Amino acid sequence: MRDDVHVTTTDAAPTDDATTFADLGLREELLRALTGLGYEEPTPIQREAIPELMTGRDLLGQAATGTGKTAAFALPILQRMPAQGRGGDPTALVLVPTRELCIQVSEALHRYGRELGARVLPIYGGQPIGRQLRELERGVDVVVATPGRALDHLARGTLRLDQIEIVVLDEADEMLDMGFAEDLEGILTATPPLRQTVLFSATMPSRINGIARKHLREPVRIQIEREVTAAGEVPRVRQTAYVVARSHKAAALGRILDIESPTAAIVFCRTREEVDQLTETLNGRGYRAEALHGGMGQEQRDRVMSRLRAGTADLLVATDVAARGLDVEQLTHVVNYDVPSAPESYVHRIGRVGRGGREGVAITLVEPRAHRMLKTIERVTKQRIAVEKVPTSADLRARRLELTRAALHETLLEDDLEHFRVVVETLTDDFDIMQVALAAVKLAHEASGAGSDEDEIPEAAPAPVREDREHRTPGGSRSGRDRSRGPSGGMARVYVGGGRSAGIRPQDLVGAIANESTLSGRDVGAIEIADRFSLVEVPEGAADEVINALQNTRIKGRKLQVRRDEKS
Repeated sequence: MRDDVHVTTTDAAPTDDATTFADLGLREELLRALTGLGYEEPTPIQREAIPELMTGRDLLGQAATGTGKTAAFALPILQRMPAQGRGGDPTALVLVPTRELCIQVSEALHRYGRELGARVLPIYGGQPIGRQLRELERGVDVVVATPGRALDHLARGTLRLDQIEIVVLDEADEMLDMGFAEDLEGILTATPPLRQTVLFSATMPSRINGIARKHLREPVRIQIEREVTAAGEVPRVRQTAYVVARSHKAAALGRILDIESPTAAIVFCRTREEVDQLTETLNGRGYRAEALHGGMGQEQRDRVMSRLRAGTADLLVATDVAARGLDVEQLTHVVNYDVPSAPESYVHRIGRVGRGGREGVAITLVEPRAHRMLKTIERVTKQRIAVEKVPTSADLRARRLELTRAALHETLLEDDLEHFRVVVETLTDDFDIMQVALAAVKLAHEASGAGSDEDEIPEAAPAPVREDREHRTPGGSRSGRDRSRGPSGGMARVYVGGGRSAGIRPQDLVGAIANESTLSGRDVGAIEIADRFSLVEVPEGAADEVINALQNTRIKGRKLQVRRDEKS
């Protein structure tokens, strides 16, 4: 890649002569599909990227979640597909970091390319490989894959990339964070050198530019810097953090949500067990909460998202992996139940709110020992996160009274109250009218379920910053931990029967876990690589799933012994 790349910086500002999909030169089959799906006009990333990709240019695009990236590369892929005479090997390869995103991208390509008869195959870990083998043998046009499973098929000789004309790296920063850098190199090397290469990323760390320089040829660079409305308003996200001890986090979250009263919110948790427990707690508090994680089937996930979009659910409690790629128009709040372990994850999450000139809210619950990571996020994002106190019982009572007042005000303005007059007139024979009104307000307040007081949540101070003497690997995991100390709180340690002598690196373990289980790379804790074995910290509730997943996959081409560490 040459340094003199063409740069296009775009604001999402509506114009009076907005480009239509027909203006982009898309074929009739695609236009009919888009019309049937209710697409009216292209988003900024689609408007900029589609014409460039249809000319065959390589492209480096920076855009956040929810900007329409999938259609930006999917439509040009389908545009070039011949009406007949297709071969058995794929001509397009899309690489994504997670199986959830793999499924979503595959479904989008199916929807857009239905009239074209596009043969699209998702390839990811956790799915029976037999079906994938049968479909590859039968012939496919587009493969959407996670890097680990794509490499597995390459090693088997069941995925042939000789006919590949276009490769898309979607959410490239996520793939690098999850330890897939070496896998991506291996896959790209197996594709024809004159292929078209497209790279999309929400953030642009130096490693992304390194991949671009090596694998993209004079790409056009498109950057969607910010969303701007016709009134010139920039997205506004109010970022707030609350320092709370783990034992009080669920109660604190419920109280914060009571104060905030979100229209719709996503609460991010680290494990599926935490998702299920918190969903139950919030439902018990009166919220209409729905769980979303990798342990659910696609049909279940679709029902959950339908309820959220229809307004029959207030809250979506989800793992990062399950929520990747989801876009909810009416979303007002994003909640980090734990501090994200990487600034990029924080950026991805809060990018879901504050669009269209509306104000969004990002809330982070910080355990005292995680306060330092919050400072790191502030430094990297160059944005201040205000640390506030958890609302008190008095704050909650005041908020609930305000909601009661608002409900009564609305009733006084809109409802026909005349048939209740006889009750008031009868009571005023014995009581002052103010006393009657106070009693009525009390009944209305208690009927809303807001009458009970709650215990105070104790304040938690941030832990003092101590010098971290542990060595951090390039992937961000720790090595060299004293094994006698045991795993961190809430974590279990997994023994893997291979270490330095087998060429195993931290990123190999992180990539295997992220590709074959429901965890993301950021859920993985400290990693120790010894000569003949490795130790990996994972959330306690997900340990058995990780062990089962690693037992059924290959690391550095070998199946290794995997079990709980005896000293955990």
